[in-house]
Amino acid sequence: MANEYTIHLNIESLTEGQYLATSEDIPGLVAQGRTVAETIEIAQDVARKLIDSLIEHGDPLPPRLRKVANRLEIDVAVGF
Repeated sequence: MANEYTIHLNIESLTEGQYLATSEDIPGLVAQGRTVAETIEIAQDVARKLIDSLIEHGDPLPPRLRKVANRLEIDVAVGF
């Protein structure tokens, strides 16, 4: 994919046992899932849709979006 961006997600555990993701990098991004992995996957889909909508309407992309570089470091959750 030619246009890949990184965003920072804030994921919190909800009292119902689910997880909620938000991002300061993309205003309006909110995603909820049963697991951290599912929440991240949903958040990625929501981010794509928000970015597509901005592009479609000719609006500027949020300034905090960062293009994926040659090297990417991420933390991942591993359950067992």
